[in-house]
Amino acid sequence: MPGGFRLRMCDGVAVIDWCAEGYRINLLNTKEIESLEHAVETAVADPAVQGIVIGTSRSDLGAGIDLTMLSLGGAGSCSGAVDDAHALARRLHGVYRRIETCGKPVAAATPGTAVGGVFEMMLACHRRLAAPNPSARLGLPEIRVGLFPAAGGTTRLTRMLGLRRCGEILLEGRLFTPERAVRAGLIDEIASDPMARAVEWARGAAPSDAVKPWDRKGFRIPGGGPYSREGFDTFCGAAVLVQTRSRGNYPAAEALLQAAYEGALVSFDAALDIEARLAARLAASPKTHAMIRTNFLSRQQLRSGVHRPAGCDFTPVSRISVIGAGMMGAGIAYAAARSGVRVTLLDRSAEHASRGMASVRRRTDGALKRGLLTPVDAEQLLGRVQTGDDPESLCESDLIVEAVFEEPALKATVLARAAEHAADHAILASNTSTLPISELAKSVPNPERFLGIHFFSPVERMELVEIIRGDRTGDAAVGRALDLVGTLGKTPIVVRDARFFYANRCIIPYTLEAAGMLAEGVRPSRIEQAALQAGMPLGCLQLIDETSLDLGAQILLASRKALGDRHLPHPGEEVFLRLALQEKRLGRKSGAGFYDYANGKRTRLWPGLADLWPPSEPQPSLGMLGERLLAIQAVEALRTLEEGVLQDI
Repeated sequence: MPGGFRLRMCDGVAVIDWCAEGYRINLLNTKEIESLEHAVETAVADPAVQGIVIGTSRSDLGAGIDLTMLSLGGAGSCSGAVDDAHALARRLHGVYRRIETCGKPVAAATPGTAVGGVFEMMLACHRRLAAPNPSARLGLPEIRVGLFPAAGGTTRLTRMLGLRRCGEILLEGRLFTPERAVRAGLIDEIASDPMARAVEWARGAAPSDAVKPWDRKGFRIPGGGPYSREGFDTFCGAAVLVQTRSRGNYPAAEALLQAAYEGALVSFDAALDIEARLAARLAASPKTHAMIRTNFLSRQQLRSGVHRPAGCDFTPVSRISVIGAGMMGAGIAYAAARSGVRVTLLDRSAEHASRGMASVRRRTDGALKRGLLTPVDAEQLLGRVQTGDDPESLCESDLIVEAVFEEPALKATVLARAAEHAADHAILASNTSTLPISELAKSVPNPERFLGIHFFSPVERMELVEIIRGDRTGDAAVGRALDLVGTLGKTPIVVRDARFFYANRCIIPYTLEAAGMLAEGVRPSRIEQAALQAGMPLGCLQLIDETSLDLGAQILLASRKALGDRHLPHPGEEVFLRLALQEKRLGRKSGAGFYDYANGKRTRLWPGLADLWPPSEPQPSLGMLGERLLAIQAVEALRTLEEGVLQDI
């Protein structure tokens, strides 16, 4: 039988060891599902089998369903995607339902990560075990890629945890460490050898252990159904939360709520039918296609090294140096240390470096309080960071990241000094958001070993990293930068050196367009609402305030000077310059920008905006304003592709 689910006997227990064919990490596709079906039926039909254990000899049980087998994310008709999604959901329902109703106790054991459709398989088992692996992640993150758990996950979790707790987990797509998963009720037990412990449990399980609670007579959903007090409060609050956060732009959240609500009113098997129907309807949405393409397919390609230069195999980064212990430098140091990398954090004085270390400690304490780190993890993280002001220590690092203030002369000086002390094999990188890499490369003796690495703030939360290839950057430098980004678990894009690179080149026209709308007479509140309804996480004027107006004004003036006659004026420019240079309203950091602030908290849009740029009548529709804000970014993104700044779409 093809596929990676292999059956072996262990003193009356059928152990199904899953090592998916053709994958580094286990994924479910048609062949693997067929293999699982065959293995389960073989074990169930054998009278010598007392119990069944599903596990893996790999480091992780699996990363979910291979979405590339669906007709999703591509161009053309959605009909294929609808049929594929419905058929896949029904097939998984069948095999998972067979597992939980086969009459024999079934346990699932994972030594590491198990997410998505693979975790839904675990939910169908009668006992779930995990190893005490702090790097393992367990849960159902489908909502993050535009889907919802439709292989029985929504139906089972609703009946396991109740509507309120289930909604909190599924709507956020939260992933849990094994320790937190036990506390949340997602798994039953942590064992140093989960496979051996699962075999022991399956051998000694009673017949009653092989029956799920919802298959027993008289079962009720914990906390009550949708028409109970808890259920009513849950769905009223969840509906408001989803609409407030998504503004109708994320159909998966609405499908998830509907599946949980309708599924809780009917039998278990009827609830599975509802899941399959909603999964098919979701697959017909172009928004779903776009989210899967961007958040899953493209991201997976980037993380797997699709743009890695030939001959530069991945090598984990073990030690780096970060020069500049400010907000960005400390953020890079924290992110690296959290990923197991040893970091030397340098600044112009030991005092300044110690301030950076204090920032690393604050981030660590915050992660500890939120349960993202254990006390042992936190201690080890801090132990991986050392500080100082001696450039001699740079010789110990394979990669050096300069993260000082965005001033060309300062960066050139720091880079030249770093190059004097760097090891011959070391890669030198500048963390810059706007400065030309090819110009900065003139300050180092080996420009082929120099490039840009643009981290976004806050570094510990932002996944995207731009790797900027200068005119003389060599393949080895790009490969090593990809090594660092991969070690940090972030998503890299490789871009050619050009003004504003890629991300800021799209963001700057977006913020200019918003400011230009204000100059045209559009009410600022309407601009903000248009951005939110278009799917942005915050209003565009608020975004400008967060990044600071004086930075925007500085970029505009520098661009005018650099472009000369080629500069194309935009009405939004004068808004930036007027507020920053004349009104001295610099944004949140100064307590005054497009918004007013009190004690650091945003209070209201500044009434003075109406005096500077009086609103006109009639006001344009929110839909038209939103389309302008999206189109200006799309057009600029297309230009970067045409000009070769991006390698591919």
